[in-house]
Amino acid sequence: MGDRGDLAHYQRRIIRDPKVCGGEPVFKGTRVTLRTVLASLATGDTLEAILADFPRLTVDDVRAAIAFAAASAEEDLPTPAIPRIQ
Repeated sequence: MGDRGDLAHYQRRIIRDPKVCGGEPVFKGTRVTLRTVLASLATGDTLEAILADFPRLTVDDVRAAIAFAAASAEEDLPTPAIPRIQ
C-alpha cells in the first residue's frame, strides 16, 4: 500500500480532458467525476452503492479514486512542527 503502483493505477483510470466536464478529473471513458466518487465515499456510501449509482465504473475505478486521494493528501498536508521542549 502507498507504493508507486498506486500512482500508475489511478493515472491510467483518472483523466483530465478540457472537452469533458470542463477539464475536471473524470474516470476514463465516462463523465463521472472524481469529485463525485470521493464525495460519495466521504458520506459513507458503500462500494456497492457507488457502483449501482454509476454502472460504468468498476471496483478498480473506485480504488483509483482512493489511491488518488491518498496521494494528494500525502503531498498537500503540511508536516506538523516538532514541539520545542522548554
